[in-house]
Amino acid sequence: MDNLQISFGVIVFLVIVALLFDFMNGFHDAANSIATIVSTRVLKPHQAVIWASVFNFLAYFLFQLTVAKTIGKGTVDPSIVDHYIIFGALIGAIIWNIVTWYYGIPSSSSHALIGGLVGAAIAKVGFSGLIMSGVLKIIAFIFIAPLLGFVIGGALMVIVSWLCRNMAPRKVDKYFRRLQLLSAAAYSLGHGGNDAQKTVGIIWMLLVAAGISQATDAAPPSWVVISCYSAMGFGTMFGGWRIVKTMGNRITKLNQARGFCANSGGAITLFMATALSIPVSTTHTITGAIAGVGSTRGARRVRWGVAGGIVWAWILTIPCSAAMAAMAWYVGTLVL
Repeated sequence: MDNLQISFGVIVFLVIVALLFDFMNGFHDAANSIATIVSTRVLKPHQAVIWASVFNFLAYFLFQLTVAKTIGKGTVDPSIVDHYIIFGALIGAIIWNIVTWYYGIPSSSSHALIGGLVGAAIAKVGFSGLIMSGVLKIIAFIFIAPLLGFVIGGALMVIVSWLCRNMAPRKVDKYFRRLQLLSAAAYSLGHGGNDAQKTVGIIWMLLVAAGISQATDAAPPSWVVISCYSAMGFGTMFGGWRIVKTMGNRITKLNQARGFCANSGGAITLFMATALSIPVSTTHTITGAIAGVGSTRGARRVRWGVAGGIVWAWILTIPCSAAMAAMAWYVGTLVL
């Protein structure tokens, strides 16, 4: 660890910035949890974001901090981390989130943060500061997570179609209108369980760099975890309406049953990734699941042009946020 004295004021400032990023993560990614239940009119928008935010926070009680450990110890060499790297990573990720939110692009807050860490670390010491095994695993899941969501969401849709083949459409809609509430809750649990932990890992890195926590600690302080889950929940409550339209309507047409299968497929994927300690993008996951559900009605039912534009945003997120973070790192060395 760099032997730098970090003032208490700087630590408080960076914790606030980290929680602001977490709030924006919830705000930016609210569409992932609520797009299906809003577009199928199961809940009104303000009801949907409250529903999702509650389950974002409840994830605190269900998931171990495996993803936080990957972020805190598995992406960047802990010995090079200082307050400048944390500042650069957070500012780079926040700027990218603002840009993509403004244009309604469902990019990944998670990968923006990873890109921010990578860019700030490279700006400081070059590629030697990266733990390549961890970084490459995260990059691989840019493609694996949506593929899993696609396959699981599509498979669930096939199963549901077969089970309901003799039921009247009105009756199917009635049942799945209720079941969508459960699937959206499950997805919000997965969202909170994976995404909030990334900010936990960032603050944990800061506390270790400042000497407040030890690198050998088994877990970060409880106040860090509760603060991050709360910030994400509040962010989700405010919602990102520009992205809801893209996720809920533009990729494929959803009804009650399809919305249930998309959320369920995404939730299963997130639970698996969190159990494996892998930080994944909830945006990638639900996009894949929605496309998988739509594809069961034929390839023409999915607007592949819209999906392709989203994929380009995924590919660009890490390098763009890394570049912004490198510049922010340099600014941080001048002002902090």
